[in-house]
Amino acid sequence: MSDLPARVAALDPDAIREVVAMLDRGALRVAEKVAGEWIVHAWIKEAILAFFRLSTMEVMEVGPFEFHDKIPLKKGLAAAGVRVVPPGVVRYGAFVERGAIVMPGYVNIGAWVGAGTMVDTWATVGSCAQIGRNVHLSGGVGIGGVLEPAGARPVIIEDGAFIGSRCIVVEGVVVEEEAVLGANVVLTASTPILDVTGPTEVRHVGRVPARSVVVPGVRNKRFPAGEYGMPCALIIGTRQASTDKKVSLNAALRDFGVSV
Repeated sequence: MSDLPARVAALDPDAIREVVAMLDRGALRVAEKVAGEWIVHAWIKEAILAFFRLSTMEVMEVGPFEFHDKIPLKKGLAAAGVRVVPPGVVRYGAFVERGAIVMPGYVNIGAWVGAGTMVDTWATVGSCAQIGRNVHLSGGVGIGGVLEPAGARPVIIEDGAFIGSRCIVVEGVVVEEEAVLGANVVLTASTPILDVTGPTEVRHVGRVPARSVVVPGVRNKRFPAGEYGMPCALIIGTRQASTDKKVSLNAALRDFGVSV
């Protein structure tokens, strides 16, 4: 293990294949939280990129379906205790913990999906994205992937978060523990995330604070041609610590009128 980064840098084919195999079984992660901060292992992403170059296009047949690709589908789902509902797809090199469910959605290579998480219908988990435990990715959610540049942080959804229908989270945004995104929230690296719960707004960029309840918003901006509404995200409250997670989520949606 200690010499793997150097061997990957030297484009050792055996080392590259070993790294992807370790990703597949959860022995490695592209990013991990250390002392409260997310650390990205660029050499692992470099191994994934090299794996694409090593692999050749092949025809794969799954019942009546035919695929033509370089990366095979993940195997051993029953032994791993993972439910994948047809035609959901988990690519080789992604790790899904026991007890997670993938509806007809998609989990790309390098991604990590925690136990108890639901990847709902037509939700997409992009390459190298990190999805925590007991997360709900609602229908049509788009979690962006990133392989290049190798040092770029992937999207990170921490434990217990709820991502509402048709949300889009891209460009390395971190959604912290137990946050709730209402339907249609779009978060990029430059999206203003505005806490409007106090007398003055508090601005966040690239990060949704833990337990926040977030909805789509618009703020006016003046251009030479006139004033136009620009998208933002509004933090309108927090999940209450006095209730358990399930009740807290229901209360947040009821109290703040958040659609999911």
